[in-house]
Amino acid sequence: MSPSAAGARLASLDVVRGVAVLGILLLNILSFAMPEAAYVNPRAYGGWHGADLATWAINFVLFDGRMRGLFSFLFGASTLLVVERAEASGRSPAGVHYRRMAWLLVFGIAHLFLVWHGDILAHYAMMGMIAYAMRRLPVPRLLVLGAMLALAGAVLFATIPLGIVQLQAQTPNAPALHGYAQAFGIPSPADIAKDLALHRGSYGTILADRLREDGGALFALFVFFGPETLGYMLFGMAALRSGMLRGEWPRARYRRWLIACWGIGLPAYAALAWWQWRSGFDMRVVAAMLPLTALVRPPMIAGWICLILLLARPDGALTARLAAAGRMAFTNYLATSLICTTLFYGYGLGWYGQLARWQLYPVVFAIWALILLWSKAWLDHFRFGPFEWVWRSLARWRFQPIRGGAPDSNASASQ
Repeated sequence: MSPSAAGARLASLDVVRGVAVLGILLLNILSFAMPEAAYVNPRAYGGWHGADLATWAINFVLFDGRMRGLFSFLFGASTLLVVERAEASGRSPAGVHYRRMAWLLVFGIAHLFLVWHGDILAHYAMMGMIAYAMRRLPVPRLLVLGAMLALAGAVLFATIPLGIVQLQAQTPNAPALHGYAQAFGIPSPADIAKDLALHRGSYGTILADRLREDGGALFALFVFFGPETLGYMLFGMAALRSGMLRGEWPRARYRRWLIACWGIGLPAYAALAWWQWRSGFDMRVVAAMLPLTALVRPPMIAGWICLILLLARPDGALTARLAAAGRMAFTNYLATSLICTTLFYGYGLGWYGQLARWQLYPVVFAIWALILLWSKAWLDHFRFGPFEWVWRSLARWRFQPIRGGAPDSNASASQ
């Protein structure tokens, strides 16, 4: 994208965010539609031969963890942008930031318990509160600290496969192995039947299960994924401050970075995919992907940023729709949860566990089409997406103007 105008540079951030909010559904759809272990292990549920295996392999090599990581990069960049704009306008940057994070935490907890167990907003709010302290660091220090945090995350992840190996060697029937099998292996038929019955049941039954189980999951997410998420937010701040996410780099530099980053990442991910398949998706091997992919994920995410900005045409119709989807990323993320839980859970159409892995992707593409159609149509008449408007109004303690087309900046997407 051309860096010739400030509006275009900021639009580049929206386009990347639009791709991220669409791309994250490629993996989240598995959590909406199938038992938990199917997310990482195709043998757990949904099929692992033919088209199902190809679908898993494409997701693993190109998208798994990359879209979530891209979202984390963008969250850090948007946080920095909002703080800098608050300072420039004479407002308290700490006040602006922590009000935003506090309300995001409220939204996230409500989403987690009332809509879907896979919420990421509450986690981002907590990590965003910490990231604020690093906002003034120069790019080299952001990168070094981000790398240290990502490495610490990989070390934490490594405790899981090591724990599985140790338990299998010392206590083959340990209850903890049952939990590991539900997350990384092949759950028993009884566990699968229980999960299917739960998610095909009533809203009250699903809500009661979330209230009982998901508080601990939020804490576990903070402990195990917190260092990595915080590191990625710092990478995003560095990418914004360096001009990478603003679209300010020469195209030749984006091409060099893409070749270098994916030259590292793609062969590594392909080798890891082959190892899992060759092992028959052994639980130990699948769990080992947590630390191993963590080591090569950051360059793949950087490569995705470069690829998106190289392909995006400043005046293209698809670029405009992706930018609109990005400006409404908060609304679109929540809308995706509402749509998918309605499609798959028992209080809606009850499709949970009914589709093979590959059959989920026509559903994904249909939701993408809805997002691309409705986001631009909405922003042609309103300044912010509906949930962006609510969040912004709550954070500022007064109703914000919403009538009129969206301004050509990232303020709407960042607050």
